[in-house]
Order: sequence, then structure tokens, then C-alpha cells
Amino acid sequence: MFKKYMGKAGGLLTKPVKVGLLLTTAYGKLVDVERGESGFQQLKNAGLTLIRLVKAYVNGDYRNVSKKSMIVGVAVLLYLVTPLDIIPDFIPGIGLLDDLSLMAWFIDAFHKEITKFTDWEADQNFDHYRIGSF
Repeated sequence: MFKKYMGKAGGLLTKPVKVGLLLTTAYGKLVDVERGESGFQQLKNAGLTLIRLVKAYVNGDYRNVSKKSMIVGVAVLLYLVTPLDIIPDFIPGIGLLDDLSLMAWFIDAFHKEITKFTDWEADQNFDHYRIGSF
């Protein structure tokens, strides 16, 4: 099933409006995750970072990421927002288990890319004018 999303993700990266809709939907789904355990919070934060990474990539602000990583990342987001998945989200207690598992896999497999992006993001927020460099 995930291979299907990989195919869709490649074509989706060239359509900013559709990526925007995907990011908005994925954001809404991640924000609804309850905060009871630190593991969920970590997955949520990583998911939100992935959304920011895809947005920066599509906007052309950040390109220091492999195309393969972007395709896999968009495929993960597609899987998250699709109502038809391995374990339906409406099943209490375990409905989000497959979504969380996929996010955990993605974070583990693409930790280096996510770290590079968060470092870039932190640098973008740094006030370079304070020290006189641009």
C-alpha cells in the first residue's frame, strides 16, 4: 500500500496547491494527537517538522534534501491523511497505531535529513545582523 503513496508523492511535489492541502490536513491530524506520553509528543513534533520541511522545499526555500527523502516524506503524509489505512483511525485506542508506527519509522530512517533541516531552520531564525554578517 505504501508503494502506491510513493508513486503519488513524486508527482505531488510539483503541485504546490495540492501539497498545501496535504500539509494542512496532515497538520490537523497531528495536532489532534493526545499528549499523554512523551513518545507521542516527540512523534507529533517530528511530524510538524516534516510538514515545515516539505513546505520549505516546495516554496524553494530549502533544497538541501534528497529527492528520494522528499518523496518518502510526502508519501508518509499521504498515508497519514488517507482515511483508508491498515488500521482505521476511528477504532479507539489502536486506530492511530499504524500512523504512529509509520511516523516512527520515517523519523528513524531520515533522522539525518530532519536534523539538517532543523539546523537550517534554526540558522534562518538567527539574527545575523547582531554580529554584522549576512
